[in-house]
Amino acid sequence: MKKMLAGAVLLAAAATPALSAEFFIVQDSATKKCTIVDKRPTVTTTTVVGGDRVYTTREEATAGMKTVKVCQN
Repeated sequence: MKKMLAGAVLLAAAATPALSAEFFIVQDSATKKCTIVDKRPTVTTTTVVGGDRVYTTREEATAGMKTVKVCQN
């Protein structure tokens, strides 16, 4: 029983990072305005800027947006 419990705890610990939040900095191709979204864009009118960087918190993405050149206009 203890082995099964220990295995379940290890499995849950390994799966936890995959369930964490993801934030992306995207730019609208028409307006050139940058925004932060919580899902990778699937439409062609927005593109992820700043490389394929994935942020784990909105605050981290906000700080990252200040360093992306195309978003500083």
